[in-house]
Amino acid sequence: MGHVRGEVREQLMLMPKCLDDYVEADSICRVIAAYVGSLDMAALGFQYAQPKSTGRPPYSPANMLMLYVYGYLNRIRSSRRLEAETKRNVEVMWLLGKATPDDKTICNFRKDNAAALKKAFREFSVWCNRQGLYGKELVAVDGSKIRASSSRKNIHTKALMEKNLASVEKKISEYMNALEEKDAEEEESKPSPEAIRKVLERLNEKKAALQEWQEKIEANGGEEISTVDPDARIMKQGGDGRHFDACYNVQTAVDDKNKLIVDFDVGNCPNENGTLPTITESAKEIMEVEEISVVADRGYYNGVDIEECEKNGTKCYIPVKGEYRQAPDPRYNKKHFKYNAEKDCYVCPAGHELPRKGENERRKSIDRHYYNTRACQECPHRKQCTNDKKHGRKILRTQYQDTLDIIDARMKSEAGREKFRERKSIVEHPFGTTKQIWGYKQYLCRGLEKVTAEQSLTFLAYNFRRVCKIFDGNVKDLISALG
Repeated sequence: MGHVRGEVREQLMLMPKCLDDYVEADSICRVIAAYVGSLDMAALGFQYAQPKSTGRPPYSPANMLMLYVYGYLNRIRSSRRLEAETKRNVEVMWLLGKATPDDKTICNFRKDNAAALKKAFREFSVWCNRQGLYGKELVAVDGSKIRASSSRKNIHTKALMEKNLASVEKKISEYMNALEEKDAEEEESKPSPEAIRKVLERLNEKKAALQEWQEKIEANGGEEISTVDPDARIMKQGGDGRHFDACYNVQTAVDDKNKLIVDFDVGNCPNENGTLPTITESAKEIMEVEEISVVADRGYYNGVDIEECEKNGTKCYIPVKGEYRQAPDPRYNKKHFKYNAEKDCYVCPAGHELPRKGENERRKSIDRHYYNTRACQECPHRKQCTNDKKHGRKILRTQYQDTLDIIDARMKSEAGREKFRERKSIVEHPFGTTKQIWGYKQYLCRGLEKVTAEQSLTFLAYNFRRVCKIFDGNVKDLISALG
């Protein structure tokens, strides 16, 4: 019994004359074409949306957007690979009408239309809202570090320069001592004084370069300097064994109903401070609601951000951060100190009152200090409670602690615990898909604006895939809804 045989390559045959016959009726290409066709490219700010009457005609920005969305859906991000697809992929030929832009043109489209690509993503989010695909009750917020198109060795920080300079100076001192010893010796030995002098020359050159970087960093206000990607920053990330790297911090707001990304933001701040109010207000604007609940991990537990959210109608479900300082005995940790609002003091587990003794401003917040030095000196539990010999046990209370107490009580309720259990299944799905399954763990572009454009295409492709799943592959209904 033989194998399944295909057509003979030299056999003449009648091929369909219409390019549309090569694309299946339920192909996602038709959905992409319907969505891009519904956009006002000029209003979104795409270059060449209105071509000039003279000169060589440009490629249609609608065609270029369709090419990129198709590419990101099929894990093709490189402009050279996308160029190859235009010449061999029938679906791409159908999308572009067999136009074949070169890789430079394809690359320039993503680079020159960064703001317009973010607007195109938001337009799709607005369409999802009109279709009732958002629950509009609960969103989950989370961030993830994505590697920049740069190495951490190309980012120079003040601390790193000081560490490297100290190391170089130590080596110079060692080689200088070795050179003096060699000069004092009569017999020849290895390494020779000439070899040591050459090493010293290289070390001095390295020292001069490090000192130059120190001066540049000081001139930049002490901020780190990146030589390859100017907006990338050193951040701590986990998951693939690289603890610190040149990264960007991507924040997402995901609705709980269909796990669709409502909005996102790309920044270069290594922590989440200040991001929660911005991303939630943007999500509320897209979903056209005044109030919403948000769930996030303890990295967003910040009194300034939480109070702003609560005032704006955003109900927060965020677990409390661990205490910065723990008592020698866990029975005397801060959570066991009770606050008396009438007297504005804390009551310790031993029953002593700790009145307010002062305050200081820190990170847009006022920290109030509570302690009772005399009571701590006479307390038999002092060694179990604190190691501070000057003031005794000191408790800090921020000006936003009243709001944080409400959040803490909310998280202890069954409803709060249930919402937090749902967080992972809501917000980690997009990052799990785009980073782990699609492999988009590192950016190809450089600079915050271009990186945002790249992330817009990634999340637009993700939402496209989710919407197709929601419509259960019914392309005709989806195209009709897009139209």
